[in-house]
Amino acid sequence: MGPLAGYRIVEIAGIGPGQLCGMLLADMGAQLLRITRIGQADLGVAIPPRFDLMNRSRPSIAVDLKRPEGVELVLRLCGTADALFEGFRPGVMERLGLGPEDCLRRNPRLVYGRMTGWGQDGPLAHEAGHDANYLALAGALGSIGEAGGPPVLPLNLVADFGGGGLYLALGLLAALLEASRSGRGQVVDAAMVDGVASMTTAVHGLMAAGLWRERRGSNVLDGGAPFMRTYATRDGGFVAVAALERRFYRNLLEGLGLVQVDPARQFEVRDWPETARRIAAAFLARTRDEWAEAFAGREACVSPVLSMTEATRHPHNVARGTFVEMDDVTQPGPAPRFSRTPASIASAPGEPGAGAAAALASWGIDAGEVERLARAGALQLR
Repeated sequence: MGPLAGYRIVEIAGIGPGQLCGMLLADMGAQLLRITRIGQADLGVAIPPRFDLMNRSRPSIAVDLKRPEGVELVLRLCGTADALFEGFRPGVMERLGLGPEDCLRRNPRLVYGRMTGWGQDGPLAHEAGHDANYLALAGALGSIGEAGGPPVLPLNLVADFGGGGLYLALGLLAALLEASRSGRGQVVDAAMVDGVASMTTAVHGLMAAGLWRERRGSNVLDGGAPFMRTYATRDGGFVAVAALERRFYRNLLEGLGLVQVDPARQFEVRDWPETARRIAAAFLARTRDEWAEAFAGREACVSPVLSMTEATRHPHNVARGTFVEMDDVTQPGPAPRFSRTPASIASAPGEPGAGAAAALASWGIDAGEVERLARAGALQLR
């Protein structure tokens, strides 16, 4: 049903960004086959497979890539695939016999995606790392947090999922479009540090123009401005304020009853500390939900800060079906949305190896071959 229906993609299982990329492509209709390692949990932690939600919408088969038969199986899959992506450190796939040259030899049209933290080359290419490390070296982490406080980790949304998974998906789709014209595949080198750096492009422009200070919590977009930050409410909750435009700022002040604050001086930086103090005091007069009701329809860009559980129940999210339920597990639905070829969750995440024979049959691997691979220890059946 989705816009990627008809595309076949081999996913060499990894964690975090690769999982997200696979979920997005599968939700959009691509036929993915996720290759996991025998005897090892995907995440390396004890999370039941049904709750590992980023593995939804595609089957997983457990293959021993240290056996020649397992490697040959992946190469056979590459022969009819449109793309493959992996998330090992540089050189690992080459040592397995599944590097870009090996796979493109089987299928010159194959798009080969590589997901790493530091990229395929450079001094840190072979170093270990996680979201926070890539965020730090890209220059973004130092700008996140309150003035005078330490940098704050924004979950793993920015480097892992934004700079990693989303950029890998974008790169794969761009290369697939090009391959449809040229008939030739290529390698997509998606590095999380590169993706995060790319997302800071606007800030670099502001710095060059002299409109951004490299001091945390001192700029319009980093919580320094009183009209772009969060405030505590009487019940211990919080509201998010993003009244950037002048009319929104005027509406914010009116809604708070702050007639003594001149809206015309919104961007006078020297006024910000006192204005923030006044706004903070005003918000403490009511609860979070009372303020949400008071600002409803006022166009002041004020929202309640919800927990993840509360977000699933908010009327707007309910009306749009932003969250869905499958197998009694509430989770975000597919995004973005398509008018003619809607994305959908094809299946709940399952045990690696479950339904392996049926999954491989859809890729042209017959039952006899599946049994032979299983007897050789190259494939695990459940």
